Amino acid sequence: MARAVRVSLLRSGEKAKWVFSASGCRWLGAGGALAVAVGGWFAGTLPVRGGWGLWERHGSPLAVAGALLAYLGLTLLVAAWWRYGVLLVRGAAAARDGVLATLACWTAPLLLAPPLYSADVYSYVAQGAMVLEGHDVYGAGPSVLGPGDLGAEAAASVGGHWTDTPAPYGPAFLLLAAAVVKLTGGAVVPAVLGMRLIALGALALTVWAVRGLGGGPGGRAGALWLAVLNPLFLIHVVGGTHNDGLMIGLVLGGVLLTTRGRWVLGSVLVGFAVMVKSPAAVALLFIGIVVARRDGGGIRGLAKGLFLPGAVAGAVAAGATLLAGTGFGWLRTQSVAGTIHTALSLTSDLGLGLGLLLADDPDPVKDLVQKLGLAAALVLIAVLAWRSWRGRLDPVLGLGLSLTALVALSPMVQPWYLLWGTAVVASVAWYGRAGQVLAVLSAALVYETAPSGRTPWYGFVAAGVVAALGLVWARREPWHGDAGTAEGEGAEEAKGAVPR
Repeated sequence: MARAVRVSLLRSGEKAKWVFSASGCRWLGAGGALAVAVGGWFAGTLPVRGGWGLWERHGSPLAVAGALLAYLGLTLLVAAWWRYGVLLVRGAAAARDGVLATLACWTAPLLLAPPLYSADVYSYVAQGAMVLEGHDVYGAGPSVLGPGDLGAEAAASVGGHWTDTPAPYGPAFLLLAAAVVKLTGGAVVPAVLGMRLIALGALALTVWAVRGLGGGPGGRAGALWLAVLNPLFLIHVVGGTHNDGLMIGLVLGGVLLTTRGRWVLGSVLVGFAVMVKSPAAVALLFIGIVVARRDGGGIRGLAKGLFLPGAVAGAVAAGATLLAGTGFGWLRTQSVAGTIHTALSLTSDLGLGLGLLLADDPDPVKDLVQKLGLAAALVLIAVLAWRSWRGRLDPVLGLGLSLTALVALSPMVQPWYLLWGTAVVASVAWYGRAGQVLAVLSAALVYETAPSGRTPWYGFVAAGVVAALGLVWARREPWHGDAGTAEGEGAEEAKGAVPR
């Protein structure tokens, strides 16, 4: 009997060891992603109509069960992701070599799921339909679409405050959305799946760029872990089909080409990124710094770097606008998002609180604090750019930190906005203090939004608990940028892709 007990304990130990191995993490995360997807069929951001019998709204019991299943799956996915990162830090060859296979396993369950954690994709489809129907997408919201218009089903499912909000996106993205609507006839299920194909293209572009930039100390696998294996990326870019993924991929692709000496083509890609979402324009400053430093510095190099990338991107923006035929209304709609209060915006929360204390009408105070926050962000970006110009900071890392600062001080902040800076930081410095803090915040922010797209109070509580525990851990066990690349990809190879 004692022998049987020893054998049982040995087998249990082997099973536990497998669960915590790279292979175990891969399948644990895949199971978590599958649970998120299945839960989403009952509690996701389902369309009001046009679900083809596939994506249909259910009664409260099924919706609650689906939400619980999705939260459980999300927790499994986060746990598997975190353990996989630990294996990469320790230089585990199986984790390093299997990172792309793991990404495929975690992505696959989300491909046919209904929209998750956000209704924004319905806005994308409706705005694409508005372009085809001849409506002014920068002057009106999806509510202008009539019952017989293309995209009417999607327009009916747009979130409340976005129904009458003009598009804040650039013409390049609207052309993509219009193409999807035209190919699918505007039917909501195939249109959403078409937008998800664009999100998958953005994922592939991000993977290519992150691998090309090398990851810095710790190597490419660790960079991919923080950038795209990140549950925040998977549930909001793949599951939620947010166009932030396309912006990130284009920015990183432009930066990679610039580090390889092809700054003109790099600026073209960033120009298209700006025509998806305008914050991508920050990348032009740091591309200019790379160009100026490679040109030997001095006044001539600085002038070239500050002017030419912006000129190339400006030409792309003008061309995309003329091709789309939507006009230059996107220049005036960049601030519309700031009119919508989100609890993650520190400046909006502070401004609202001060306004309620100091004035009868809190809006002017809130507006002032929001503008001061943006001014502070610009100052931080200028400081990071100066340090990059002086050679004290890697320009790519400077870009990632700048995008993070911009998000932190913006008048409107959504959880997935953290990905802007996280993916860039990951590409050159995932295993460092900034990467560690961004990993903790990513793990926390996945809980802020429910599968239905709502932001319930318990989501903020869960996010706060995870963030607090993670930051305590980060203080006790700080990363120092010296992950074991001897077992990984070699520090010299990783360093070779980082501009100096």
